[in-house]
Amino acid sequence: MNATLPVLAVLPQLLAVLEEKGAAVLVAPPGAGKTTRVPLALLDASRLKDQRIIMLEPRRLAARGAATYMARLLGEPVGRTVGYRVRHETRVSRETRIEVVTEGVLTRLLIDDPTLSGTGIVVFDEFHERSIHADTGLALTLQARELLRPELRVLVMSATLDAAPVARLLDDAPVVRSEGRMYPVETQYLDALLRDRMEPAVARLVRRALAEQQGDVLVFLPGAAEIRRVEEHLVDLPSNVRVHRLHGSLRQDEQDAALAPAAASERKVVLASAIAETSLTIEGVRAVVDSGLMRVPRFSARTGMTQLATVRVSRVSADQRRGRAGRTAPGACYRLWTLAEDASLLPHATPEILEADLAPLALELTAWGTTDPSELKWLDPPPAGAFAQARELLRELDALDEAGRITQHGRALSRLPLHPRLAHMLVLAQQHGSVETACRVAALIEERDILRGSGEMADPDLLLRLDALQGRGVIGAEVDRAGAARVQRTAHELRRRIQDTRRSDASAEALSPGALLGLAYPDRLGRARGGRGAFVLRNGRGARVPAHSALASAEWIVAAQAGAQRADSFVLLGAALDEAEVIAMFGDDVVEERSVALEGTRVRTRVLRRLGAIVLADVVGGPVSDDDVAHAVLDAIEREGVGVLPWTDPARALQARLAFLRAHAPAWPDVSDTALSGTASDWLVPFLAGSNGDLARVDLETALLARVEPRLQSQLDALAPTHLQVPSGSRLRIDYADPAAPVLAARVQELFGWSETPRIAGGRVPLTIHLLSPARRPVQVTRDLASFWRTGYFDVRRDLRGRYPKHYWPDDPLTATATRRVRPG
Repeated sequence: MNATLPVLAVLPQLLAVLEEKGAAVLVAPPGAGKTTRVPLALLDASRLKDQRIIMLEPRRLAARGAATYMARLLGEPVGRTVGYRVRHETRVSRETRIEVVTEGVLTRLLIDDPTLSGTGIVVFDEFHERSIHADTGLALTLQARELLRPELRVLVMSATLDAAPVARLLDDAPVVRSEGRMYPVETQYLDALLRDRMEPAVARLVRRALAEQQGDVLVFLPGAAEIRRVEEHLVDLPSNVRVHRLHGSLRQDEQDAALAPAAASERKVVLASAIAETSLTIEGVRAVVDSGLMRVPRFSARTGMTQLATVRVSRVSADQRRGRAGRTAPGACYRLWTLAEDASLLPHATPEILEADLAPLALELTAWGTTDPSELKWLDPPPAGAFAQARELLRELDALDEAGRITQHGRALSRLPLHPRLAHMLVLAQQHGSVETACRVAALIEERDILRGSGEMADPDLLLRLDALQGRGVIGAEVDRAGAARVQRTAHELRRRIQDTRRSDASAEALSPGALLGLAYPDRLGRARGGRGAFVLRNGRGARVPAHSALASAEWIVAAQAGAQRADSFVLLGAALDEAEVIAMFGDDVVEERSVALEGTRVRTRVLRRLGAIVLADVVGGPVSDDDVAHAVLDAIEREGVGVLPWTDPARALQARLAFLRAHAPAWPDVSDTALSGTASDWLVPFLAGSNGDLARVDLETALLARVEPRLQSQLDALAPTHLQVPSGSRLRIDYADPAAPVLAARVQELFGWSETPRIAGGRVPLTIHLLSPARRPVQVTRDLASFWRTGYFDVRRDLRGRYPKHYWPDDPLTATATRRVRPG
């Protein structure tokens, strides 16, 4: 072992603290040796003799690398004293005492054996990355330690961790610090804001670093796509410079080549994702080029979808990357941002648990035995809203029962190293003899897309990717053959796991890829709407596929992956299925809603069959019962008042007459719109019977009269007549619009000889007379006709005689003959 590694100086203190307190926090900078030297030192700790040491790494590549390096230091192959367990790969044996694990493996071990029998200590490496797996693993480990295994030791290690909160979480565990060893690193910034595309700018910095510095160059980029594009910009480097890619989806031999020292007389440029920030040692690196970007998963509770977002690195990550240039000698770091931009970097990245899809966590916690995250210790507890949404999805997948307890099906899902959606698909695929296809579908979704189209966006049709896995070419897209091989390996491992749990039913009818996707994403089932390529999803959101895709002409699709736009989201991966499959799979979820509503003057039935937000059928019409009619009309009146009824002029006139009478005698019923609306069930409903929903057949006059007591009905016409005969012989209508002042409108010539104002309501109420010109325009309003004849008439006569000289304008209106013609005939 290299005795100069800084962490070696604090190992005695660390071992003593763990011996005495059982828990500790170790803070040691990059390159101090904590990842490999601490687990090996724990092998000989007195309290850990013959017990297993589990170390959690946040990344698969780091886990394999750490285990391989420790085994090499012991002079052994991986899988003897030191082994590892990562997703779809295990290298351990009965002799293994140090197990490096990742990606939920620790959680699975705890669920299977909450006591972690045979394990003496759990080590959390690079905890500052705050992966959701690390947060969950620590929470479960602390509860297991508190309730079942108080002798279980816990060690949290990090290079840049704020140790105090973690120490408090571990019941005020001691903090051990290693000062580390770091050579000076010169930091270079851009002089001005970057206006060019990121990839050519990074390539220019790589050339500059090769020219100005010795040794190898490590380049940090957001992901595989950017790594590939930068590599294309570096094809003309000198012949002694080798360019290597380094990201989690590469084959192990490609990763090993990137980590290995450069050959003599050669130099190396490593284009890496964020996996190279910590844990991994890349020999010979003297210069770092940092794009300042990283890819993080962002779950949207609004859409229920997770997307990878490209974001600025935090201050901690930027410093981690910079430090890679100074591990073995003085170096340089070239940053693709200005010094002013550097001041705006966030101190720390947001913990994954605050932005992740919590469905896997919710299933793990329920399998562990808790439905309430607050029962556990967290640095940052999972958000309550997102956690509740995750449990609702688990109920939809039948992983939880109505009481929120895990079902047998849920336990089967929890045993598979997949998101619960995909695990649900695989378990159900067994019943249909579709395991082979389901494993390929799950692998395609879990791994990076194997198709690249023009502009980096390929046709989203899942069938094209399944064809590519069979070696078929895809028109208009480039197939990532290495990625396809990776998907095949993942699918093979999934087949092995699923076949270990239960045999497939080979006699069952196989499911199409679209139907399989529907099992995993029932909420993202979509039906065509509007223009070509537009769909409405079961969850109510819109989705769209490119017009050139075969999916654009499909009636039904499943959108496994889609963007998070606020309007229609672009489908990134989906498949078509037919309506028969939809009904077979989701028929029990179809809701039929029958409604009855007043539309115009007719009551109509409407039968709506829907699957979530998707309307399967909308049928208007059909027979209606008297109860249907009554319910619909009363509902409409409650919302909008009696104005929705088909009032006729005579019906409104009767309502006005009754209102007039009530204004002068309370014995008459209140027939105002407000009163009628509030009592419609009493006065109207009996008259709706037999209408068959046609309100035009309902006699509203008779319905109103039915509200009047029989003894009063006989007095109605006498007290509030509809018309009044005037001296000319005409029968003129009385207007009761104003109950306080009913109006009789008549031309002046028709009232000659009428000396007194007519009265109604048994002589109690004088009519308001609107005197009209021959053209029926008002010229005078009076309630005292006698006074008008004495005085007002002569002014009106003088004015109108000039305009209407042919008409009869007598000197004495009281003795003149009334006429409805121009002159008396």
